[in-house]
Amino acid sequence: MDAAAKELVPGSLATVVDAGGERLGVGHFNPHSLIALRLLSTDPDAVVDQAFIVHRLRRCLALRDRLFGRPFYRLVHAEADGLPGLIIDRYGEVVVVQANTAGMELMLPMILDAIDEVLAPATVVLKNDSAVRKLEGLDFYDRIAKGELSEPVELEENGARFLADLAGGQKTGWFFDQRDNRQAVAALAVGRSVADFYTYAGGFAILAARAGAAQVVAVDRSEASLALADRAAALNDVTIETVRAEVFAEMERLAAARRQFGVVIADPPAFVKSRKDLAAGAKGYRKMTRLAAALVEPGGFLLVASCSHHLDAPAFAEEVRHGLSVAGRGGRILRSAGAAADHPVHPFLPESAYLKALLLQLD
Repeated sequence: MDAAAKELVPGSLATVVDAGGERLGVGHFNPHSLIALRLLSTDPDAVVDQAFIVHRLRRCLALRDRLFGRPFYRLVHAEADGLPGLIIDRYGEVVVVQANTAGMELMLPMILDAIDEVLAPATVVLKNDSAVRKLEGLDFYDRIAKGELSEPVELEENGARFLADLAGGQKTGWFFDQRDNRQAVAALAVGRSVADFYTYAGGFAILAARAGAAQVVAVDRSEASLALADRAAALNDVTIETVRAEVFAEMERLAAARRQFGVVIADPPAFVKSRKDLAAGAKGYRKMTRLAAALVEPGGFLLVASCSHHLDAPAFAEEVRHGLSVAGRGGRILRSAGAAADHPVHPFLPESAYLKALLLQLD
């Protein structure tokens, strides 16, 4: 990197040129980031303006409208949707925007205008508190860019109603990425007892109850999240039992009491937040699987998941196998899946396949 490049404002648009002088494209350049260039277009003459963003947003919208019948989904999933560093989640008339790179932060006024042109939402929330912003040299902040937000918003998924806290909740408020995995587990829950660990706002638990589960226990450490799960249960006219506890401790307590369930879900926050956490985090998934497997009745079902992109699918599967082995449980994998289709994977960016979920039947 020459002196002139180092003087560029982080997030500036730059033309990509190879060693032979061939122009390869245009992207956002940040001389202070480990990822110096985020490619926006392979056309080096592309004009990156509001019209460019509007075109990308309309393409994203056309895909989601084909995939889903209702306006509740991830509209923009960063690199895979041609807008690296930008996340946009849609909750009907409310939109949440997360700019995770210096380039997208610089373009925010233009992005907000483009969102207005394409969607005209009533409310736009900026949730710029992701840890990756620190690597880009950006500050953390949350604010309402348009409209107002006084309470959790209602969303629909798989025919059920949920509540998302867009102001104080995790990430962008709801985890649309588990949509298909929730539906797969709900189909197995009919007439069975269900334990949903790390339930957050009740995603797996509510769907299982709606599907006809005999009993549903939802465990999380967050009182605020469990309150949302309780409210969602009322919205769906179902009954769940919410338990505030540290998950590993509660799993151990239930095992000591010889409790078992027909379906157990363990969908935790990322145990591996950086490469330096890889060894310890991997052991965390092993322990989680061991503890969860002990709570599955013979012939019952276990879903374990990881959203840690630093831990790839083969490594996660190995930790799950190790955990099952220590628990003395055998069985079969029924489903190995990633995120729902509104979280597409970039074919040249394996890290975008961050979510791993294994659904097993245990003997």
